[in-house]
Amino acid sequence: MRILLTNDDGINAPGLYVLEKIAAQLSDDIWICAPSEEQSGAGHSLTLNRPVRLRQHAERRFSVTGTPTDSVTMALRKVLPGAPDLILSGVNRGANLGDDVTYSGTVSAALEGALAGIRSIALSQVYSREGLGDAVNFAAAEAWGAKVLRPLLDQPFAPRTLVNVNFPALAADAVKGIRVARQGFHDYARGSLIEGTDPRGFPYFWFGLHGIEQTPGHETDLEAVANGFVAVTPLHLDLTHDASLKTLAKRFEA
Repeated sequence: MRILLTNDDGINAPGLYVLEKIAAQLSDDIWICAPSEEQSGAGHSLTLNRPVRLRQHAERRFSVTGTPTDSVTMALRKVLPGAPDLILSGVNRGANLGDDVTYSGTVSAALEGALAGIRSIALSQVYSREGLGDAVNFAAAEAWGAKVLRPLLDQPFAPRTLVNVNFPALAADAVKGIRVARQGFHDYARGSLIEGTDPRGFPYFWFGLHGIEQTPGHETDLEAVANGFVAVTPLHLDLTHDASLKTLAKRFEA
């Protein structure tokens, strides 16, 4: 089984090394193609206004001067000798829960794989403390990663779908199990906007996620992780709101 690994935290991210350990439990045909620098929050973006450069670091390890989507595209078109059987994106430093998936480069890399018709899974490690930088404990992801992935290897994926996995911020032996849950949502209108002044006296603004309300009382990925479970959420690319189709069609009939 050929596996492509990528991420949005960059080619040297600790979570990518964790993902290598997880993937090595499943196959020995592992290829890596990831952004050369961190691309958190890049979403499903392509680099269109400058050239993208490909660098080889080892026999099956490459980086791309672009986004996670660029990395998957370059891997499929220029790097791999043939299509992979599986694409794994992560392990992200931090959660990708609820509607965070719309911003996430980690999830978007898996989304790009799904568009190419390849089984694709995004993996993220939640952490509870702030200010840790790269010093995030990936123990839950490392211990539970292969346990989550193995049942998905022969599970049929519907076309244009992917799976989003989030590991709770717990020690490996404190994780309660695996729970399949729907995507939750945040109230981003209540997120923080931090204002400051740089050393030259100019104002700046920094978006923060403090104070964002979640979906209390509902069985979503947010609550699954908060309750100590690994959250497994199937996602699909069809954003059409079917319930509005007939209403809007009637509106324009006149």
